[in-house]
Amino acid sequence: MSEQHPGPADFNAHVIAEFRANGGRVGGMFEGASLVLLTTVGARTGRPRTNPVVWASDGDRTLIFASNAGGPNHPAWYHNLLARPQVAVELGVDDAGRAVVETYVAEATPLVGAERDRLFAAQCDRDPAFAAYQAGTSRVIPVVELRRIGPAESDEDGA
Repeated sequence: MSEQHPGPADFNAHVIAEFRANGGRVGGMFEGASLVLLTTVGARTGRPRTNPVVWASDGDRTLIFASNAGGPNHPAWYHNLLARPQVAVELGVDDAGRAVVETYVAEATPLVGAERDRLFAAQCDRDPAFAAYQAGTSRVIPVVELRRIGPAESDEDGA
């Protein structure tokens, strides 16, 4: 009998629950990683989809990387934000010594050219896995800026 492994949706659901329960902190393979929860609206379904995504700051900008672990295709969330660039962001922050999750609405903008290249190179310096992801795929891994545009809008799944 073969060992069963959780599918991507189950895996993400576990990471999302842990992130929300622990003020943006998770363990396991993502322990110590800078993660946000990104909620996009499905390009075809129109339904909200939440995914844990690696982020970095560039000054006061929040950046995310559509690496898909170096897979041959962009992650589904990237296609969703191209179709509908208004997204919800959940970010772990320190609130008077207590880790909490801050949620806000952002406008997602893919970066291009020299700016994208500079910011992706900086991410590779921070985390060499990103250089390996790029080396393992023929596609250019997108870098996306998340520009805060307002407070969170309430919805059914709490994102």
